[in-house]
Amino acid sequence: MVHDNEINLHADLHDDEHAVVADIGGTNARFCRINLTTFEIDRIEVFACADYPTLTDVMVAYRESQDVPLEHVAIAIACPVESDSIQMTNHHWKFSIRGVRKALGLKNFIVLNDFAAAAMSVVTLKDDEKIQIGGGAAQPKAPVAVVGAGTGLGVGHLIRISKDEVMPLPGEGGHADWAPTTEKEWAIHRFFASRYGRVSAERLLSGPGLEGLYLAIANYHGREARPLNAATIGKLALNGHDTLALETVNQFFASLGSFAGNLALTLNTRGGVYIAGGIVPKLLPLMAHSEFRTRFEHKGRFCDIAEAIPCYVIKAEHPGLRGVGQYLKQKLEKKRGKA
Repeated sequence: MVHDNEINLHADLHDDEHAVVADIGGTNARFCRINLTTFEIDRIEVFACADYPTLTDVMVAYRESQDVPLEHVAIAIACPVESDSIQMTNHHWKFSIRGVRKALGLKNFIVLNDFAAAAMSVVTLKDDEKIQIGGGAAQPKAPVAVVGAGTGLGVGHLIRISKDEVMPLPGEGGHADWAPTTEKEWAIHRFFASRYGRVSAERLLSGPGLEGLYLAIANYHGREARPLNAATIGKLALNGHDTLALETVNQFFASLGSFAGNLALTLNTRGGVYIAGGIVPKLLPLMAHSEFRTRFEHKGRFCDIAEAIPCYVIKAEHPGLRGVGQYLKQKLEKKRGKA
């Protein structure tokens, strides 16, 4: 669900069509100013969430630091957005959307789930801001899926409502059960289950998941391995200095392919499956030689459908900021009677 306090949404903007948008996670809050015509962003500033008692405090800090008026504001946030009351999952901030709007005198204030914002960013992407990984041509009016591996595993969808309006569908698909399909994957499943009980897709397809996979695969081969962080595993795999790291990354891509293919079938996303998040772009040189696309298409009687659906890796910087800006723009245009 998207909650945007729509009853009080104003359609006016400054002549320069600027707004303030933010992408807020459990650790950092990234703010910027965005031009809602060109989607160019500037005045980017990142704040440590732990340094501020409330969301309102960090918004005031941005306004004072950048000398930017807070009138039209939209934020993407890493937690469910289902009502006026917001409680962050991995941070202590809790706030009322209406309360923040009133306290700061905002004309518009929209709050989106972070992967609803990631889904909205798809319509802002230029051709050189995405890399196609297999499949055919995307169908412009068909649903889209977005999956992103980073600190966790985010999932969202996008559907077209009309010629000029799209709707993001946030979800918690990253917490669906992980389904092993090979003997090695069953061994990996047992390794994770011994630690966590239930094994979700996010347990593997994330930064912490990459670290766990490294140890699980070592255990499968009967090898001793010291824990490494995800960045180190990625670097070792890329430079070819560690066969275990390379096998770990290959397994990551194989499992991501299976998961992304499942998403494609769930909503028949002939508009494409977009890969966001911080991990995949850094490991992109290894993706082409992995099992990602093979596993994406390995869907039994529905292979033909899966083979036709394109995947894209998002190269654009700050897609969440652009996505939440796109949502605000769409809402304002609808109020003006343009949509």
